[in-house]
Amino acid sequence: MVMMKNAWTTPKSMAKLARPETFAPDFGQDGGMLFSSAISRMMRPYWRMTRGLTLGAQGIVRDELGRVLLVRHGYRPGWHFPGGGVEWNETVLVALERELDEEVGVRITAPPRLHGIFANFGNFPGDHICVYEVASWQRPNPPGPTREIAEQDFFATDELPAETVAGARRRLAEIESGDTPDIIW
Repeated sequence: MVMMKNAWTTPKSMAKLARPETFAPDFGQDGGMLFSSAISRMMRPYWRMTRGLTLGAQGIVRDELGRVLLVRHGYRPGWHFPGGGVEWNETVLVALERELDEEVGVRITAPPRLHGIFANFGNFPGDHICVYEVASWQRPNPPGPTREIAEQDFFATDELPAETVAGARRRLAEIESGDTPDIIW
């Protein structure tokens, strides 16, 4: 395995393919993120018809007080762990790293620990979510609200917002109790 800064499982030969700017040259510039997001939204129905499964990566990020970082999206209800879909030519860890940086400004500084892989068939019959515990991270520039992320905040696990999705609640309960993770989101 070739070690790379914040991409622990991606060999150098694939590193360029694993980055969004490879596919959208204006990514990260004014309108670049909007362009990439719009393309992704337009392609979603096609991907769901042609793929046997979709795969997402979400991170459980805790602050120094043990509170967990949750996000409220602008396009779906509830509070969720930050994360998103794994793109073509992208490892799950690279997707997690990219999504955490884009959504909440979190930069992973050491390999996260896989909590589990969960079937999210209520959303799509082939959807799976890889959930990681992110213990080592930095957040130099927390982003403000965007069209995708309307709100983000840290919450104590006994004071989660009422709208926190059931899957996120179950993952936190599993971690706190030490129980074996359920395979259903």
